[in-house]
Amino acid sequence: MPSVTVKDVNQQEFVKALSAFLKNVTHWLTYCNIFPELCFSFTSHSASTARHLYLRGGVGVGAMIKIYGGRQRNGVCPAHFSVGSRNVARKVLQALEGLKMVEKDPNGISMLKSRRSPPQSCEDQKKQNKCNGPDDTFY
Repeated sequence: MPSVTVKDVNQQEFVKALSAFLKNVTHWLTYCNIFPELCFSFTSHSASTARHLYLRGGVGVGAMIKIYGGRQRNGVCPAHFSVGSRNVARKVLQALEGLKMVEKDPNGISMLKSRRSPPQSCEDQKKQNKCNGPDDTFY
């Protein structure tokens, strides 16, 4: 049986599954009962960051704020690109470091420590026929 990677599964389903896993595992989300939308956004953001680190490797806070940036609407003036929040990107990377999913190399760039945990959820999704790969079978 060929191995299944993150590239083989639907990225939205993978982020949802990893977000649910992080929500159950994490001890750093004590405010889920008070602010459930904060809990959802933080876990989905951290799952998306973990996916990005798995696919592209070493990135830091500066690259993450460019990835999660967007359009800044200036009213009647033309819209321009605006970077994302440094605080959120830094806290997500620190939280993933706390879970031992991410480690820093000597240059200070964040790298995914083990490339084994995300493919496990990929294999689970492949078994549930949620993959959009070329060998899909939907019956």
